[in-house]
Amino acid sequence: MKKRTTYAAWAGAFAIFASISGCATRPDANPVDPWEPMNRSIYGFNQSVDDAVLRPVATAYVKHVPEPVRIGTSNFFSNISEPWNFVNNILQGRIKNAGETLTRFSLNTVFGVLGLVDLATDAGIERHTEDFGQTLGVWGVPAGPYLVLPLLGPANLRDAPALAVDYAANPVLQLDSRAAQNTLALLLFIDRRALLLKTGNLLDEAALDKYSFSRDVYLQYRLSAIRDGNVGGKAVDEERYDLNP
Repeated sequence: MKKRTTYAAWAGAFAIFASISGCATRPDANPVDPWEPMNRSIYGFNQSVDDAVLRPVATAYVKHVPEPVRIGTSNFFSNISEPWNFVNNILQGRIKNAGETLTRFSLNTVFGVLGLVDLATDAGIERHTEDFGQTLGVWGVPAGPYLVLPLLGPANLRDAPALAVDYAANPVLQLDSRAAQNTLALLLFIDRRALLLKTGNLLDEAALDKYSFSRDVYLQYRLSAIRDGNVGGKAVDEERYDLNP
């Protein structure tokens, strides 16, 4: 009951936020990013938190934890996400991908020590990562305007509430022990942030306006993911993200 209450509160807060933000949209606003002033403020807050806490923790994790342990940790978290990948592949009608996902999960769980060893990749079985936001996009739900979420980062009006569904499906939350939930959730967060360290360094070096660069990369990535890698050969600024999935 407590989990359902949390999800309902999250969804309600998001609905209020979206309503307020919609009222604040300027008539001359960028159709891709009509809430840009607000998004930039949240982006700045996220960057401050990242610079002060998240990046130092991830850097220390990479520096002090042996690489085999870090690889095993990443493999484990990737493996426990495979059932949700399977569900979303089924919902999207990607039956072949769903079959490969099920094969990956079975092989890595049984013979890869609960997924610590990624035998499936070594065997040439491709991983098909899918989330509920991608599923909604395949179903034809419009992406809506770009949106930056506090701490969670880039999203859009379709993907943001879908995160609550992905969150509920996370196997970590199915554990009975709250201490185990919190420990694994923290480890997952650190692992995912550590994987982005090199990307962050490249962003610092390459982008004059990191906000715009991050936004364009995110939008193009999501479009490509929903279309299974096929974006029709169009450049980022040729896509109308307010109209396209």
